[in-house]
Amino acid sequence: MRRNAARLIAFLLRLADRVDGGSRYVLPAMENPDLSCTDAAHPPVEPSADTSPPTADLPTERACVVDGACALTADGASRRRFLFETGALTTGLAAAPYLNAQERVTVPRPAGPPLRSASVTRMKFEVNGRSYDLTLDPRVTLLDALREHIGLMGTKKGCDRGQCGACTVLVNGRRVNSCLTLALSCDGYKVVTVEGLASGETLHPVQAAFLARDAFQCGYCTPGQICSAVGMLQEVRADSVSAATPDVRTRGAVTLRQISDDEIRERMSGNICRCGAYVNIVAAIRDLAERERL
Repeated sequence: MRRNAARLIAFLLRLADRVDGGSRYVLPAMENPDLSCTDAAHPPVEPSADTSPPTADLPTERACVVDGACALTADGASRRRFLFETGALTTGLAAAPYLNAQERVTVPRPAGPPLRSASVTRMKFEVNGRSYDLTLDPRVTLLDALREHIGLMGTKKGCDRGQCGACTVLVNGRRVNSCLTLALSCDGYKVVTVEGLASGETLHPVQAAFLARDAFQCGYCTPGQICSAVGMLQEVRADSVSAATPDVRTRGAVTLRQISDDEIRERMSGNICRCGAYVNIVAAIRDLAERERL
């Protein structure tokens, strides 16, 4: 493209030089004040034997006078030369990006499947009981794989920094922030999203408890809240402690029947509800803990 631009600029400069008619040189009238403009433009030619008479086909010389006045001065010639060269340079620079546009359009593409980047990796995992075989860039997060490649829009993208919890899903039974989890790190794992909690038309107990307690308002964070609540209850069953556990050295210090509201708030603190439905969320989880049926 640079070579084509240089050629175009050189051509425009040659064209400007031809149109200018050699105005870079000082006219004879400027060198000899006694010589009139008309005589300078049409100097007398002595006839000779070698000189043939002018014909109509020969180009006539440009006149130096317009309405009896000198048409070009030294300053005028310099100014016109400057304008011609500046215009040629500007035109060349402006047209440079489009010089090889036709070449890019007409280049034939090789037949066959589309080329893939060498970094693209193939992975296979299970989502909501269904196996998926995907070819992904290693930088794709689990959240984007679920939403953009599989089409499960229940998992929401909130802060995209692991702070709001709206993207919470279950990976091998443990809750994770899918926006901070690379999809390739889940190769061979089992992933459950909010779409996979219900069994047909029967809601999951956590989903039913959220409906009964009206534990949501706008609903944007609700998928993450529900998945986080399911994972939290499983952690309590597995005798996992938290910062609110009274005695972390005692095995079985926290059970579903004895869990306190402070314990629930601490374990659900990674999920933000901007509508402020925390009271009903805690109440819904407490109802499930008391019944201990999931």
